[in-house]
Amino acid sequence: MKVILLEDVKALGKKGQIVEVSDGYGKNFILKKKLGVEVSNSSMNDLKLQNANKEKVAKEQLEAAQALAKDLESKSVIVKIKGGEGGKVFGSVSSKEIAAAYKDQCGVEIDKKKIQLADPIRTFGVHEVPVKLHQQVTGTLRVKVQEA
Repeated sequence: MKVILLEDVKALGKKGQIVEVSDGYGKNFILKKKLGVEVSNSSMNDLKLQNANKEKVAKEQLEAAQALAKDLESKSVIVKIKGGEGGKVFGSVSSKEIAAAYKDQCGVEIDKKKIQLADPIRTFGVHEVPVKLHQQVTGTLRVKVQEA
């Protein structure tokens, strides 16, 4: 019996895959628990439509991420922090502060988890900060750290 999986089934396959199972397993487990449907012309058409829709949505998300990456590279964010004698910084600038400053200055919200800082910024000046917007797209944001 051929079955199209509606959900991930451990040791069998992922959602959307067509798998071959024994008749008893298919009828008594997969179909009964609504983990999959039997292969037919209508179910194959539904699967093709779902896959086409997923590809369209993924393409739109990729294009949006690329556009945001270009926007990031054209702008810079100014973050002010207290400093002491000799240009030393009190504290550091974290990804949370960078995300908040970008939202205030540019009006676009970026998730702080997407900002990839290896270590918090502890010096004044201009820093290039990578921002992972999509699996395939990483933008660079210029952060200017100034004394408050």
